[in-house]
Amino acid sequence: MSSAPHDAACARKASAGFIIVAVLWILGALATLVSIYAIYVGNTTRAVAINDDAVVAQGLVAAGVELAAYRIVSAPQEARPARGQFAFRMGKANVTVDFRAETARIDLNAAPKELLAALFAVLGARPDDAQQYAERIIGWRTPSPAGSQDREASLYRQAGVPYGPRGAPFVHVAEIWLVLGLPPALVERALPHLTVFSGRAEIDIRVASAEVTAAVAGTSPERPDRDLPQRAAGQSGPPASAGTTMEAGDTARVSVRIDFDDGRRRAADVIILLRDFGEDPFRVLSWRDDIDAPPPTPPARTGARR
Repeated sequence: MSSAPHDAACARKASAGFIIVAVLWILGALATLVSIYAIYVGNTTRAVAINDDAVVAQGLVAAGVELAAYRIVSAPQEARPARGQFAFRMGKANVTVDFRAETARIDLNAAPKELLAALFAVLGARPDDAQQYAERIIGWRTPSPAGSQDREASLYRQAGVPYGPRGAPFVHVAEIWLVLGLPPALVERALPHLTVFSGRAEIDIRVASAEVTAAVAGTSPERPDRDLPQRAAGQSGPPASAGTTMEAGDTARVSVRIDFDDGRRRAADVIILLRDFGEDPFRVLSWRDDIDAPPPTPPARTGARR
């Protein structure tokens, strides 16, 4: 008769043990869910912060571009600045803006063969090779003659590449990577001096790089014609070459650098077309975010130390 109470006690102990195991399992599951949720919240917070930074940076770049555009168009057409720089602070960031006429660069679609060859020679190519590289660029952008064999396309077929020349203007400077026979190292050096947005064969050497100025002058970048920019600006006679201009043109490159208070930096290059578009004085032709931001420029000394 005593076995019944004993069995009941054992059953209660077993039930209690099962409940404890179940509770511990539930607590473990809840702890796992809490950990997963914490990771999710952390990742979401970081993603929101990154997106917020991107939105803030984009707004600051847009502000810099608009200010640069208004500085340019506020001057009369014949007196528009070819280059300028300014800075401002907004929110928790310092913004530095540099703008320059796109005519400071050599246009892949408008430059004559001689200027292209001169640039390649300035950048280290042998004269004969520089001429061939320039010919390939002219061949890339030139439409095929109707009713005749396309010699340029045959060169690409013979080289075994799976494409041919565009036979039309370059759509982007990076397209020069596809031009047959150009050494990658030479292309890398040439890209900072090229554009497809100038639309002009002439170069504004008042604001051009030393390499472009040397290509126009036919000298080396180490020993450029130092008098060429002054003569191009009309300070001592007419322009030194028919390939130069004193007009800033209708396109400008706006470089924006953002230095946040926490040490982060963002940079962007924006190319704008300056014309009367009704309510807007400009339109964006190209917008490149997240380029390598240069280090902050140290403040200029305004006087002797005290």
